Amino acid sequence: MTVLSDRPAPVADSGARIHIREQAAPAAKGFTKRWLRPVVVERAMAILDAVLIVLGGIGCAFGYHLATAGAVGNADVYIAASLLIAVNFVLLTTVQHGYRLKAITNLSRTIRVTLTTWTGLFGALLAIAFAMKVSDEFSRGTTISFYLVGLALLLASKAAAARWTANALRTGAFANSRAVMIAELGLPASSNAIPDLAQHGYRMMRILEIRPNDLASPLLLSSIAPRFEELIDYAREKQIEHVFLMMSWSRQHVIDSLLDALKILPIPVHLVPDAHTARFLRYPLVNTGNTWTAELRRAPLSWKERALKRVLDLAGASLALLLFAPVMVVTAILIKATSRGPVFFRQTRNGFSGRAFKIFKFRTMSVLEDGPTIAQAQKDDPRVTTIGRWLRKTSIDELPQLFNVLKGEMSLVGPRPHAAAHNSEYEQIIGNYAFRHHVKPGITGWAQVCGYRGETRAIELMEKRVEHDLWYINNWSLWLDMRILALTAVRGFVTPNSY
Repeated sequence: MTVLSDRPAPVADSGARIHIREQAAPAAKGFTKRWLRPVVVERAMAILDAVLIVLGGIGCAFGYHLATAGAVGNADVYIAASLLIAVNFVLLTTVQHGYRLKAITNLSRTIRVTLTTWTGLFGALLAIAFAMKVSDEFSRGTTISFYLVGLALLLASKAAAARWTANALRTGAFANSRAVMIAELGLPASSNAIPDLAQHGYRMMRILEIRPNDLASPLLLSSIAPRFEELIDYAREKQIEHVFLMMSWSRQHVIDSLLDALKILPIPVHLVPDAHTARFLRYPLVNTGNTWTAELRRAPLSWKERALKRVLDLAGASLALLLFAPVMVVTAILIKATSRGPVFFRQTRNGFSGRAFKIFKFRTMSVLEDGPTIAQAQKDDPRVTTIGRWLRKTSIDELPQLFNVLKGEMSLVGPRPHAAAHNSEYEQIIGNYAFRHHVKPGITGWAQVCGYRGETRAIELMEKRVEHDLWYINNWSLWLDMRILALTAVRGFVTPNSY
């Protein structure tokens, strides 16, 4: 940012107590309108979505009916439906903060939110239309074409908006809200807040910097009175819209005094977090009665996310049991016919929050180990039965865990649960191992589809598995679960290192 001065050098008084700098942000090429603010862009994006949806709905209805029947039909029905879908889509996207500048520039997230919201909205409205017996009013061809055309229009506009917004942020096009700052000497130069504020709408016209020693003085306001009054006059003359304070939050007396002195200006005053506080404010703020707290470590999944994951688990496990029922029956018969012992093998594992549960598996060994010492299966392990070797190779031995999923002890996707004996061992030697218990264990997981399954002779292999598990927990989404399930279906049933 170019620094200009209305004097030969930065002005100082009373032993260089105060430094005043006048800022002049370079004008962005092609963007010179003062009305171009983040809030304008965010609202424009919402309006654009609504317009595209309405035009797409009406266009598909008219085009399809003219092409197939030579007449428009019930135009008012399709106009009303398009408006209804547009309003609901905009509201749902707003709730997900999809129109904020940061979200607009994150194209992958925007595409994901748009796809899920558009598909979910269509599904819900079709279900409502069916329940209310009004689905006959809508042509299937029109509905399908509206879904596809509307989605294509939205995705194209999102891609264009992401590119335009990223360029506008980079060139400072949104820095049109005039602001001044009162700061501790040296902080503006060392802080990332100034360029970030400039990118997201604020043009810092002047910065008044005060030395730390003077900030500690009880006579601060008296000593800076001439320059402070000059700043007030400047704010009035230049129609300043915001004031920012940047200093250590421990200087409560100074902050309160400046806030009281600035009440003469009818504009908002913002306190920029200092370096020590900023790292905590990146976490979500939680209202616990009259006290606000920074949630430094949240539960990996919110109740809504857990509900979504549970719905996927119940639907997926039920469908899988129906599909694999013949395979499971044949497997049970083969196990009984080829070796002595029960069909199912139950072993203690640790699940969500470390709670113990009994996992179901088809028995693949001649032993039923479940104690403080359990040896991992190895290549050519003599304990593995003939049919068990094939079951482990194809992962069919894992199918009974679908019952654990239905019971709520496991999920379709999650970190693989280890035997309780191994769990206790790894918790002591791998620092972040315990974080795996922040979600339910899964039949398959991110580590497994990435190749980390089977025997872990070296501790480095288990560390890599844990690393993948933690990445999954920190980046969970419904789409990630579905991706892992799809990868499991493609490559997960035959694994070379499953003994």
